[in-house]
Amino acid sequence: MEKKIRVLVAKPGLDGHDRGAKVVARALRDAGFEVIYTGLRQTPEQIAEAALQEDVNVIAMSILSGAHGHLFPKVVDLVVSRA
Repeated sequence: MEKKIRVLVAKPGLDGHDRGAKVVARALRDAGFEVIYTGLRQTPEQIAEAALQEDVNVIAMSILSGAHGHLFPKVVDLVVSRA
């Protein structure tokens, strides 16, 4: 049996628009991926912790606010430092 790729889909920050993240999560599931959706308003620390606990292969983040330049590196740093 082939092991499914595990993807964590997260919505960091205060942005409450999650339709796009849910569409991507459903498309990934339909394509055979195993998807964990964290829900809205996650901190970088919460996202990193969930990624490590769930032992995911990929972290996908949806950000409408434009804060990706700050949030993405923060999540990467947290995951690398805790791994």
